[in-house]
Amino acid sequence: MVDTYLPLILPSFFGGGAFNIFLLRQFFLAIPNDLDEAAEIDGAGKLRIFFQIILPLSKSALIVVALFTFLGNWNDFFGPIIYLNTKEKFTLAVGLLQFQGDYSTKWNLLMAASTIVVAPCILIYLIGQRYLIEGISLTGMKA
Repeated sequence: MVDTYLPLILPSFFGGGAFNIFLLRQFFLAIPNDLDEAAEIDGAGKLRIFFQIILPLSKSALIVVALFTFLGNWNDFFGPIIYLNTKEKFTLAVGLLQFQGDYSTKWNLLMAASTIVVAPCILIYLIGQRYLIEGISLTGMKA
């Protein structure tokens, strides 16, 4: 798997880390069981309960996990350094390293490239800011 994107993508499909799993677990524990029981009494099956009740309620927590996963993968530096060898496959975080030379650094180009690399993170944060605050505040509550 060396010099492929697979080791960079694959861990995100298995939960994205302990923090994301813990965050979702705590959120799902905060949802009252009365909703499940009421849906079962109305004749809903397990899949219908999950997709029509639990999933819409957990939209903010899922968006928070998506934001954290995106920002973590976007800013990852050591993973691409370890697994990727060819310069054409380097991520943007590793590509910023190319502006530093052995004897000099082109600071103007490095700062311009850093601004461009940070711009998607700021845009994603501004789009998901409302859900981020709502998801974090709802996760800590006990019903």
